[in-house]
Amino acid sequence: MARSAGAPLSFRPRPGSIPESPGVYRFRDAHGRVIYVGKAKSLRQRLNSYFADFSALHPRTQTMLTTAADVDWTVVGTEVEALQLEYSWIKEFDPRFNVKYRDDKSYPYLAVTMGDDFPRVQVMRGAKRKGTRYFGPYSHAWAIRETVDLLLRVFPVRTCSAGVFKRAGQIGRPCLLGYIDKCSAPCVGRVTPEEHRELAEDFCDFMAGNTSRFIRRLEKDMREAAGQQEYERAARLRDDIQALQRALEKQAVVLGEGTDADVIALAEDPLEAAVQVFYVRGGRIRGQRGWVVDKVEESTPGELVEQFLLQMYGEAGPEAMPREVLVPALPPDAEAITELLTEQRRARVDVRVPQRGDKKALMETVERNAKESLAQHKIRRAGDLTTRSKALQEIADALDLDQAPLRIECYDVSHLQGENVVASMVVFEDGLARKSEYRRFAVRTKEGDVAAIHEVIMRRFRRYLEERSATGELAAGEPVADDPQEAHGPIDPETGRPRKFAYPPNLVVVDGAGPQAAAAQRALDELGIDDVAVCGLAKRLEEVWLPGDDQPVIMPRSSEGLYLLQRVRDEAHRFAIAYHRSKRAKTVKESALDGVPGLGPARRQALLKHFGSVKKLREATVAEICEVPGIGPSTAEVIASTLKGESP
Repeated sequence: MARSAGAPLSFRPRPGSIPESPGVYRFRDAHGRVIYVGKAKSLRQRLNSYFADFSALHPRTQTMLTTAADVDWTVVGTEVEALQLEYSWIKEFDPRFNVKYRDDKSYPYLAVTMGDDFPRVQVMRGAKRKGTRYFGPYSHAWAIRETVDLLLRVFPVRTCSAGVFKRAGQIGRPCLLGYIDKCSAPCVGRVTPEEHRELAEDFCDFMAGNTSRFIRRLEKDMREAAGQQEYERAARLRDDIQALQRALEKQAVVLGEGTDADVIALAEDPLEAAVQVFYVRGGRIRGQRGWVVDKVEESTPGELVEQFLLQMYGEAGPEAMPREVLVPALPPDAEAITELLTEQRRARVDVRVPQRGDKKALMETVERNAKESLAQHKIRRAGDLTTRSKALQEIADALDLDQAPLRIECYDVSHLQGENVVASMVVFEDGLARKSEYRRFAVRTKEGDVAAIHEVIMRRFRRYLEERSATGELAAGEPVADDPQEAHGPIDPETGRPRKFAYPPNLVVVDGAGPQAAAAQRALDELGIDDVAVCGLAKRLEEVWLPGDDQPVIMPRSSEGLYLLQRVRDEAHRFAIAYHRSKRAKTVKESALDGVPGLGPARRQALLKHFGSVKKLREATVAEICEVPGIGPSTAEVIASTLKGESP
């Protein structure tokens, strides 16, 4: 029964009406469309959690509930049945609030159409077809074609299209590949359908990792041919062996020869996640594939892995299932997932997290690929002009600004237990990072992050007022500079370069929630600046806070505006961390030399410049230390004995 959307309690099921059994539930909107599908070990416990405390729910879940108008459920017998039904419903209804993994590119596969009368080897993309065996995916189509070209010497399977095959049969003459022995020419009857199918099956066996028996067979035939003085045939077989070996060399051996595994790794931020999979068959990497997903709700790595496994293997045939699935974190229902995959493969499948050895090392490699994939996805997304314009307008609408914030400055504070406190300022103009405008601050206050934000904003905008005054941009009614060149533009007349803090932002973003935003606003108020907007971005739920507001501004998690704010905040965090680490490293270096009596800042710097590090200085002899300008024998002895813990 449909009810009005926007009031979750209006469609809350009656107390006691929800069973405690495992099952799958569906939320529907006022028009009856399914908007979310979920599963639960206990339907009563899971569904009651949606209606217990609305304010404590994730913002995306709140949006789903206010969109919903009804909920129903289906009871199942086991957790495996729940997984199967959940996948089936997600595929059928495509609910808008469920996580959907999408390819970050269209990957090519090597396909063998075993369902045809005369199987064909070809490169294919897109949806998989029944009766076709697939190998890969590969990063590039040319990589497949190189491999196929080598293998056709040994397994001359048909590669031509249906039209070419039919025409060759009509005229009784094969194509060029038939003449150069890279096709067995079944079109003109050189081989029977059974013989051609056997070639195709051998080709598939080789691609599946059963390589050694073919090489051993060819080596045996080559020796027999040489023994019978059939040298041309022996040379041909030798070339075939080399072709197979070159094809194998193109696929790196990473694990034991009998290892069949899919290695899955994640890289994520609060808004998106990237997944990379390396396909290992016969110990060799046969291909890789990547996905990117918008995180529609707060999910643990294990939950993301579970959703991915369901979508990846939901319709996979037994031949596509590996013996082992290596994951970065176990799904919450690991036993049920393992049982489901075992049913799909019709043989045991192990789902586990590698802890050590070659598999752990390969997982780290796949993880690096996932991080790179996520970074590249962000760059592509940020580089689109239409997307950037949309993001800036969404920010303006959410913060009630008069115009889109074409210049955004973001500030972040970094420290280690209150020591070496630093702050960063990063600048985005028209949605793109402007790194030449980045600035960093050594914070003087020791009173915490809020006070540090206040100090940094005061220092930055005090400089802005000074620069504005220097360029003649004074208050209305005051005289401007006599030099018209100096009265226009924030350009330093001595250097000809823009002044460091001359450009004001449209929007100041601080890393933090209400208190940090209020501190930034207070600093601007104290300086009399009223034309710069301020907001804070809290990491935990990606909430946007305005100064003085008790509740955050909730931007849709899939919005380009929130995505841009997150990029700006993350860049400020990265820049602050980099400065903090360099300052801390410098402090550590200098502190080791502080205890050397009679050694001033200039000579400390000269020593570090000469040796490169305190460690190398500690290992140096007195004679080597004397090579530094300004360091005599007595000082060198004091330095050596102090650094080695000896009394001078």
